[in-house]
Amino acid sequence: MNSVPTPSGIAKSGIWGLDDVLSGGFSRGHLFLVEGAPGTGKTTMALQFLMEGARAGEKCLYITLSETEQELRGGAASHGWSLGDGIEIFELLPPESLLDSEQQQSLLYSSDLELGETTKLIFEVMERTRPRRVVLDSLSEIRLLAQSSLRYRRQILAIKHSFARFDTTVMLLDDMTAELADKTVHSIAHGVVRLEELAPAYGAERRRVRITKYRGTKFRGGYHDATITTGGVNVFPRLVASEHRKRFVRGQLSSGIRELDQLLGGGIDKGSSTLILGPAGTGKSLAVIVFVVAAIARGERAAMFVFDEELGLLYARMKGMGIDLEEMQRTGNLFVDQVDAAELSPGEFAHRVRKRVDEDAIKTVVIDSLNGYQAAMPEENSLILHMHELLQYLNRQGAATFMTVAQHGLVGDMKAPIDVTYLADTVVLLRYFEAMGKVRRAMSIIKKRTGTHENTIREFRIDNRGLTIGAPLEGFQGVLRGVPLYVGEGQPLLEDSE
Repeated sequence: MNSVPTPSGIAKSGIWGLDDVLSGGFSRGHLFLVEGAPGTGKTTMALQFLMEGARAGEKCLYITLSETEQELRGGAASHGWSLGDGIEIFELLPPESLLDSEQQQSLLYSSDLELGETTKLIFEVMERTRPRRVVLDSLSEIRLLAQSSLRYRRQILAIKHSFARFDTTVMLLDDMTAELADKTVHSIAHGVVRLEELAPAYGAERRRVRITKYRGTKFRGGYHDATITTGGVNVFPRLVASEHRKRFVRGQLSSGIRELDQLLGGGIDKGSSTLILGPAGTGKSLAVIVFVVAAIARGERAAMFVFDEELGLLYARMKGMGIDLEEMQRTGNLFVDQVDAAELSPGEFAHRVRKRVDEDAIKTVVIDSLNGYQAAMPEENSLILHMHELLQYLNRQGAATFMTVAQHGLVGDMKAPIDVTYLADTVVLLRYFEAMGKVRRAMSIIKKRTGTHENTIREFRIDNRGLTIGAPLEGFQGVLRGVPLYVGEGQPLLEDSE
């Protein structure tokens, strides 16, 4: 992945992917709001922000009104971090006099006194430490002490002006436990980062980040998938295909099977996408692996992203057909990634694909299948948009992309759970048909944007020699209805030709 250059006057966030979204990072000397419900990763993000500053030799300060220093250090240790030199943690606790039971019962103990003491302590620690980066955790405590929007706004403005005197870059954390309609800090802050957590009906929680405001900066809008792992928050910037263009020499790629190349009008074009469509068991995975084997035979490298099939079973099944995927993997020519759709967000998946293409010069990409990919998407419309951007990106890198979709049913009126045929440049249709008392398989090309192709239907067979494709067959009826009927005479079928 390309690193984002850091403009002058920019404080890098220390969070993978977030600097790309922010066009480099946080502009120095300004106040930023990071908001999100409890558990969305605000504290983790704040610690990464301060550690990045400490690495750059900046003095950093964490002012906490809610968590203790011990809790913060324990949270950092869970990520393998040690908050050492350069980061000071200041616990802003109420004065002892305010904790006295007699004071609590007197009229002198009021929110006015607590708010004044809190603000005074913040000013004092700023004057003493003069940090370049500050985190204030959290605004909900100050909001509760202020009791009214007017007093709350005035206190935030006072804190903002105090920080500005020291040219400090400030991150304010807000857990959004107060009224949702309270946008007081939004108007004061230079930028607003919103963290969200979604709970699907099944699988792990999904996290995402959105920049709702950033004055004077063209940031990357929309939602960006995120994860929290050991090591901190990772943000996966939304893929915009128009930003990635690469020159390459166009040409056709052979499948290594003469009859299949003839059916495809010579082969598959570089920088194009191919969809293999058919019911379960027709050989969709084998059809795309044929192109992987051909690419490796040409001296190229390929990547497979497998959603549905367990890798051990896939390796054993292909080995029985004379295709040793494990050996290709050992030699470094093939990358195989088992994808768990219940645990992986679409943004992270797009990042994995991009990483292979960018870092490993992959020119053949297989996604098997889009049925599994759909399980990672809450809405079909979002899947179409994600696939559009990913396919456009891969096409512009000169990669040949192969996807499979399993249609519901075996014969008759079969439908795919998602319709991406209009996105693909080439669509290959696989069907079962019955002839001579046997169930057989047929292949045809429905669409090819980049050139001509045969309009015929060819029978194919799967055995221990892999994929064998016969000559064009005439006399088929009902192929597109899903119930092909072979009524041809005088043309030998594959089994009969042996």
